[in-house]
Amino acid sequence: MLVVIIPVILATLAFAWWYRASNPRASRASDVAYEGRIEFVVWSIPALTVLLLGGVIWIGSHQLDPRAPIAAKANPLRVDVVALDWKWLFIYPDQHIAAVNQLTIPVGTPVAFRLTSGTVMNSFFVPQLGSQIYAMGGMTTRLNLLASEPGDFQGFSANFSGRDFSRMRFVVKAVPADEFDAWLGQVRGSGGALDDAGLAELIKPGLIAPVAYRSVVPKLFERILDQTAAGATGPEVGARWCPPKIPERR
Repeated sequence: MLVVIIPVILATLAFAWWYRASNPRASRASDVAYEGRIEFVVWSIPALTVLLLGGVIWIGSHQLDPRAPIAAKANPLRVDVVALDWKWLFIYPDQHIAAVNQLTIPVGTPVAFRLTSGTVMNSFFVPQLGSQIYAMGGMTTRLNLLASEPGDFQGFSANFSGRDFSRMRFVVKAVPADEFDAWLGQVRGSGGALDDAGLAELIKPGLIAPVAYRSVVPKLFERILDQTAAGATGPEVGARWCPPKIPERR
């Protein structure tokens, strides 16, 4: 703003001083005439300001695009995020595991998120890592984050989604690569399986403690996305995940 304000103030003072009544050298015309130099100054300053701000916004918007990949030596870790009532489901498609309300990532490794919702619209936000983004049923949003140092970072829902949305929180644990591999081995050796029955129970509204699963239903994120795109939400999604069993004929 100083680029505009300072010249305007200086010009105002200069015009007031030069065209004062006691200055005989100042020429004054009684008839209105076009002055190209004044028009040039009046329009060039706003035009340059708009160009400057537009350039900054254009460059900054592309640099801060949530979909833009983060340059790093390590390959990105893929994590699928599903917002539920009132919990967060994190799926590691390449590792074939999942976790609820806890997200463990390796330090210095970009994390490529795909986000959707199995219920109403929600908002995924980890302030210490940056970038809030919405998770919406039937849609996929993308986000890239990177933890540059170890630590526990608080994440939460930044969008009202019902009774317990204020307690819809999770912890992002950024650990060294060897500790991340050890955590994967621990989950695969001791966690439960997120099968169809577990999915139907998980979709029910409510709060649960953080839990990890050693295995997960294949292409779970795509299944949730397809069901919500078809108009199913909440318990309806769970019902479609687990169709009723047909009794055997004897």
